[in-house]
Amino acid sequence: MNQPCIICVAITGSLPRKENNPAVPVTISEQIESTHEAFEAGASIVHAHVRNADESPSSDPDKFAALREGLKKHCPGMIIQFSTGGRSGAGKSRGGMLPLAPDMASLSVGSNNFPTRVYENPPDLVDWLAAEMMTYGVKPEIEAFDLSHILRAAQMHAAGQIRDTPYVQFVMGVKNAMPADRHVFDYYVGTVRRLFGDNTPWCAAGIGAHQKVLNEWSVSAGGHARTGLEDNIRLDRDRLAPSNAALVRVVSDICEKHERPVATWQQARQILGLPDGPAL
Repeated sequence: MNQPCIICVAITGSLPRKENNPAVPVTISEQIESTHEAFEAGASIVHAHVRNADESPSSDPDKFAALREGLKKHCPGMIIQFSTGGRSGAGKSRGGMLPLAPDMASLSVGSNNFPTRVYENPPDLVDWLAAEMMTYGVKPEIEAFDLSHILRAAQMHAAGQIRDTPYVQFVMGVKNAMPADRHVFDYYVGTVRRLFGDNTPWCAAGIGAHQKVLNEWSVSAGGHARTGLEDNIRLDRDRLAPSNAALVRVVSDICEKHERPVATWQQARQILGLPDGPAL
């Protein structure tokens, strides 16, 4: 049997607002409900941001704590991954939720251009975030916006700053960063396998209209897939996505096409080397 495909659902992010798509979950209760639907549709990882009442991004650890509590109750076993991204805060506030010890957290190990600004990830902050994740037993997901980020992850792994085998996610299609280029994608896959071994799990995320394209590339190449309203608010050019679960089902259909079962949360934890979740 082909290896199961882990589906990560990025439910909210920092940018999409309800005026863009009413289905974007903003409040903690909305996020829990949307995640539960996506979990039932096949997602085994939730990538989570939190927002303020005015929909602006937040890095408030109390909000993350409330979200974590609700997700554990309503999505037992699902892998909880918190964002330490730079749109939600500055400096060490980006890692203020790490003492909550989520299963995973995103870790951007280098800087790059975004549509209207530089996404700054200075080395001292990257080192501090990695150390905090090590302290609290949080597995980092390396968000690679550039080839150098994969190589930097390898350096950090060799130096003992990242425990176990890194889980690298290629992010493609961000304006002014790496476009969705198949030749580059294939080189990324080859680089991960060369640096970390042929059986190392990896993931890919496409932004906007590139989401389904990257889902297809990743599933067909043996990787894992990220979807969700953070990255893409549409089902297609003419229709808004009615929910995160609807986008998860798109990936599930791609998995069926390529004869890869959708990973259960138990299988996802095993693939990523995470502790077992609650007993069934």
